[in-house]
Amino acid sequence: MTRIKQLDHVGITVSDLDEATRFFVGLGLEVEGRATLEGEFLDTVCGLSGARSEIVMLRPPDGGPAIELGTFQTPEPEPGSPDAMANELGIRNVCFEIEDLPGTVERLGAEGYRLVGGIGNHEDTWLMAYVRGPDGIVVSLAEQLG
Repeated sequence: MTRIKQLDHVGITVSDLDEATRFFVGLGLEVEGRATLEGEFLDTVCGLSGARSEIVMLRPPDGGPAIELGTFQTPEPEPGSPDAMANELGIRNVCFEIEDLPGTVERLGAEGYRLVGGIGNHEDTWLMAYVRGPDGIVVSLAEQLG
């Protein structure tokens, strides 16, 4: 049986790498690096021919798993389901524990990023909300209370 050592990163394909990077940096992630990938390695891993991709790796300030944002110059990106709801199959959200969830939701709203539903309170121990970011990416924000 395979033994997983750790979660390294989650990859998200986006249409506008700069916009998505600003969004995640605004949540507190830090840019670890930016690179362009092409050639046999990328074609083999992605199962695409003639692929060219640009990626940005972002990580929380204290370390931990990264978010890899990527955009494809070739082949053309395929549109996803930007209005997907929680019951649609597939990865539906990436969750970050944050401070000041209400303030963060208000700031993101002013930037044009809206709540999917509302801010939920779980037994006065956690606040949680889903925010729809660039390309419909759902980011779950959680704040531990007390």
